[in-house]
Amino acid sequence: MGRDRAGRGGSKMGALGRVGAVSGDLIPRDGAGQGGRRVGTAPPGAAPSLWGRRARLPAPPRGGPGLQPGVPFARSPRAQAMAASLSRPCFISLHVPYRQRWAQDLAASFRFHPVAMRETPQVRQLALRRGAAVFLLNQRLAPSRAPSPDFLYDMDPQPALGTASNVCFEVEDVPGLCERLRGRGCSVPVPPTEVSDEGGSVTYGVVKSMVGNISHTLLDRSRYQGPFLPGFQPVRGAPHEAGDGVEITNFDHITYVCPRGGARAALDWYQRCFGFQRFLLSPQERLAEGYVLGGQGVGMLLLALQSAQGSSGPSCKLVLAESLSKDSPNQVDTFLAQHGGAGIQHVGLCTPDIVSTTRALQQAGVRFFVPPTTYYSQLGKEEEIRGAGQDPRTLAELGILLDTTVPGENKRPCTDGTESPSRNYLMQIFTHPIFSEETFFLELIDRRGAPGFGEGNIRALWKAVQVYMDQRQ
Repeated sequence: MGRDRAGRGGSKMGALGRVGAVSGDLIPRDGAGQGGRRVGTAPPGAAPSLWGRRARLPAPPRGGPGLQPGVPFARSPRAQAMAASLSRPCFISLHVPYRQRWAQDLAASFRFHPVAMRETPQVRQLALRRGAAVFLLNQRLAPSRAPSPDFLYDMDPQPALGTASNVCFEVEDVPGLCERLRGRGCSVPVPPTEVSDEGGSVTYGVVKSMVGNISHTLLDRSRYQGPFLPGFQPVRGAPHEAGDGVEITNFDHITYVCPRGGARAALDWYQRCFGFQRFLLSPQERLAEGYVLGGQGVGMLLLALQSAQGSSGPSCKLVLAESLSKDSPNQVDTFLAQHGGAGIQHVGLCTPDIVSTTRALQQAGVRFFVPPTTYYSQLGKEEEIRGAGQDPRTLAELGILLDTTVPGENKRPCTDGTESPSRNYLMQIFTHPIFSEETFFLELIDRRGAPGFGEGNIRALWKAVQVYMDQRQ
């Protein structure tokens, strides 16, 4: 296993803040480490850990395996023999092209706060956080076509364009997991490596996914007491989150775009190698067929998986999308063409207050897809929104989508003869693409007891994106 004594560069960051001692907590420790390990308090004078506190989330709905959307099926013997068992993501890596300023956009517009930075003569890596959602932005400092070996805790993806390409998971035995994954035929481009500084040491390795340019960093930081990771310095003067109207708690799900015929292969790979479990996206989904959207210009297959629910926090949901359209190219085909192959299409960010968060982000300049006007005027939609306790006019004004698990099923009569709001529904809204290509975007999702994804919302998003693409052409 390799060893690396992390360097401690000290460059300025302009509007994003400055590297140096950090005042106040990044996220105070609560004594519970990921992966079920206990983590002690930081040494005297050390900044509290970025990873310590986790958002309090509602418990997942109970029910028989496979009987409800969003509830994973019992593990098959094949899944139980997986090489690795993963829980929630630690961070998601974004690779930003040379001279693009998306780090400033993520901080200024999306209200993610810079918390730690690392810089070499060739690359800059910046960690930005909101709640428990952490993005690691990787950027070259000079133009180059060759892959750079300078990115720590990641690998340089190909093609070299704006892309979300790495989902990091915290695990307990990096060398053992990497060895078992090699035995399953997986590529491990970064073998187990130990990195240390005055805060302790971590061990990590990078495993290549079978989907496009996606990779997974496996990280053991049980021996580290620093604020982020060895080699990074905390950013001084990072703004506090309170008072800006934005409430984002954690990553909800990650959606991959796969080539035709690739979604089922990816499903099998994540079950076999990482122990993910299949779950239904909608009551209309059939297990053998997957969730198929057809008609009215829509042709798409969706499959969903979920990592094991552990004591370290919420599980990781993956949604696999594959185009089935036989007509003109659609948004899934456009992603594959402009991204240069399969990859991460969007990341869902959990919020407990999507109305206030959307307003704040719109005021900061974030642009969202506008649903077709027929979404809010379709038969029964206004009643469905009111039955969920929401205001149809407000949602239409902001462009927020709402779907109940089964419209009207969960309403209960109140003592005054009216109906109480449905308890199982979700609300969603989606940003425009982040990079210059029509590829990666973000989603806000507010879950009110609904674990899956509504069919009406999926169709509305499809139509909104198609209208946007037609206007761009």
